[in-house]
Amino acid sequence: MRTDSTSDFEFFVQLARLKSLSGAARSLGITPPAATKRLGILEERFGTRLVNRTTRSVSLTPEGETFARYAAQILEQVREMEDAIAGSPADPHGRLRINATLGFGRTTIAPLVSEFARRYPRVDIQFEVTDRPVDLVEGAFDMAIRFGELPDQRLRARRLMSNRRFLCASPKYLERHGVPQRKEDLVDHRCIIHTQNDDASGVWRFMQADHLEALKVSGALASNDGDIVLRWALDGHGILIRSEWDLAKYIQSGRLKLVLPEVVLPSADLYVYYPGQRNESPRARAFIDFLVKHFEAPFVPVDVSQATPERKKAGRAKR
Repeated sequence: MRTDSTSDFEFFVQLARLKSLSGAARSLGITPPAATKRLGILEERFGTRLVNRTTRSVSLTPEGETFARYAAQILEQVREMEDAIAGSPADPHGRLRINATLGFGRTTIAPLVSEFARRYPRVDIQFEVTDRPVDLVEGAFDMAIRFGELPDQRLRARRLMSNRRFLCASPKYLERHGVPQRKEDLVDHRCIIHTQNDDASGVWRFMQADHLEALKVSGALASNDGDIVLRWALDGHGILIRSEWDLAKYIQSGRLKLVLPEVVLPSADLYVYYPGQRNESPRARAFIDFLVKHFEAPFVPVDVSQATPERKKAGRAKR
């Protein structure tokens, strides 16, 4: 019992990943009725139900789980075969699936994808931005571009850029509420919370010797969008943790000041990571090399010695 092409495998892998018939249809460029019909044909062919359907979503049956697992493996083998017999670093072609974070992907990686596509017109690129890390194998992604530590140590990675993180606030906030003298003073300040993934809200971590120390802070504003929390800091609403990639120009212009610059926070280095169990395809290798070359041109880093705010109003914050 075999399918006529890999399209059925790709359809079911997308269905298993998105848990939605309409979502799988959109990802493959077909209509929802066509997706429903394709699922029905698959279930009839195998003589068993592959998914449990509700009005809002689908879930896989045990048989569906087995089919999805083997389908993903077959698709991976087909891609490896294509890479082995076609394409070269000088003339990459074929499909390339890339994932990146929402804000950074939209503002920085998307223009690079556009430039790469002009340079290599035979590469078909599918670019997705998500707020959470993705499973590269399950999602059939060639790579993901993310800040911070890798979500899975089984992945291979190349660091694109070192990127320190700092506490910062606007001059008007510091004039109004004072400048904290030590990190423990942050509990008495208005802190802007950037909620990310499953991190505990309002828990900030600092490097102390060879371990991390956690500090619970609070504030009236929180968002999962980095651009939004940065805007709130510029507007004087409180103290924020942000990377120097985002901060450098605002520190240089004086719109933001570093707070407790001697305090060390976990870095947010930029990585491109990809599945470690397979060789890079020529198109993936070309795009990774393209990224490395772009980010090797350094941006102007934050000068800690020049950006340290004067502590004329030190002490406990004014609520």
